Amino acid sequence: MEGLTEERVLILDFGSQTTQLIARRVRELKVYCEIHPFNWPLDEIKAFNPAAIILSGGPASVYWENAPTLNPEIFELGVPILGICYGMQILAHLLGGKVAKPKKKEYGRAELKLIGDRPAPLFEGLSCEGEHTVWMSHGDRIETLPQDFVSIACSDNAPFAAMGHFVRRIYGVQFHPEVVHTPDGKLILENFLFKVAKLKGLWSMAGFVETAVEWIKERVGKSKIICAMSGGVDSAVTAMLIHRAVGPRLTSVFVDNGLLRAGEAEQVVSLFRDRFGMNLIPVPAAEQFLQRLKGVVDPEEKRKIIGNTFIEIFEKVASKIGGVAYLGQGTLYPDVIESVSFKGPSATIKTHHNVGGLPERMRLVLIEPLRELFKDECRAVGRELGMPEEIINRQPFPGPGLGIRVLGEITERNLDVLRQADSIVDQEIRRAGLYDRIWQSFAVLLPISTVGVMGDERTYENVIALRAVDSLDAMTADWTRLDHDLLALISNRIINEVDGVNRVVYDISSKPPSTIEWE
Repeated sequence: MEGLTEERVLILDFGSQTTQLIARRVRELKVYCEIHPFNWPLDEIKAFNPAAIILSGGPASVYWENAPTLNPEIFELGVPILGICYGMQILAHLLGGKVAKPKKKEYGRAELKLIGDRPAPLFEGLSCEGEHTVWMSHGDRIETLPQDFVSIACSDNAPFAAMGHFVRRIYGVQFHPEVVHTPDGKLILENFLFKVAKLKGLWSMAGFVETAVEWIKERVGKSKIICAMSGGVDSAVTAMLIHRAVGPRLTSVFVDNGLLRAGEAEQVVSLFRDRFGMNLIPVPAAEQFLQRLKGVVDPEEKRKIIGNTFIEIFEKVASKIGGVAYLGQGTLYPDVIESVSFKGPSATIKTHHNVGGLPERMRLVLIEPLRELFKDECRAVGRELGMPEEIINRQPFPGPGLGIRVLGEITERNLDVLRQADSIVDQEIRRAGLYDRIWQSFAVLLPISTVGVMGDERTYENVIALRAVDSLDAMTADWTRLDHDLLALISNRIINEVDGVNRVVYDISSKPPSTIEWE
């Protein structure tokens, strides 16, 4: 979306697992930023007009064959640059320094010592006395600095743990300031943005709403638009934002695909059409979705079938309304990041049905006003629009719905079992007062059966996995430490109340290496 803010930071991705965290930290400091591949064409970089550039870390060595590199002409843009880990190494390598592989690698916690009597602008606010804990993750290190660069920090294993060229405003740090394991990391990024790049921090949700409304008006013109409404916060905020821009020319379409949670279809219609007066058309399509998903077990194929079927239905509804040229969707930035490979060290994690799961040819033009936002920013937009907290604070629910929580083949029987189990999870999480504190909590039906004993008889029935995670934006997540008594209560209720389940397990995996959803 053009015109988001005059202050734009460009993050060039070299394949680090924490690149998205850099973006999160920059946004938290009220500076707009975008992630693009390390080999993004120079003319597009110039068109983006960055006020500063950050180079991410990555798993490569600058001496690898086909190692990801940087267009040296970027140095001629006169833009402040911060290289992180591999980003620092590629800076040193291209600017005439020497990168080498030491005998000892440096992974995990390290102690950073600032060099000099007073800290460099990048470290303003930190003491030159004592040490500062940072998080390292590198095999190579800088052995010789580029010309006119100075060392501004060191560690036991890295004589040049940070370097800087004060006149050209180019800095590099061997550690990761974006992770929580570097306690002063946010201050270091803040110094780069405000002390080095002289930015002002103009990014706000109030400003975003104003810009987005004008962008939608200009883009849609006098045409009609439909919006894909799922009942979740993303689609609800999208619909409200588009409605502010085009008013009665918006029609929201809610598709009951048969993959929703218990009672959800009725709740969505009651809330958005009856209570909030939204122009909402419900479309019953469970039979159509389930027929197309029959026998399908591959999660990527599931996502694409679901995405294609949604679009087919939206186009039919649009043709009945007449004069509809656009389709609004609640796509968020994490959906884009995880769905689109940057054609370098990064890889596609999964196909999001809003992004990679859409057909190549569509009669409707997509409008995705939240495409550059993280979830917490989406919720902030909802508050700016005056939406009630009961909608804003809804836990995320995947676009493919229970289709990716029934592992293996999707059948009405499997969906029924999962709905009952998931309803119990929701009830007990809410009763414990945890719903608003947990990012997501849900049940998954596993494609296996296990032996059990019920009423002195042998059973061979389904397994339900419980999943609850804490997160800020779904890019990283940690499993929630639920109370054992609560887990026991949920397990006991599911086994006793859901016919066909004799075992419940709790998923204690974090992201990475796992994803939040199982498929």
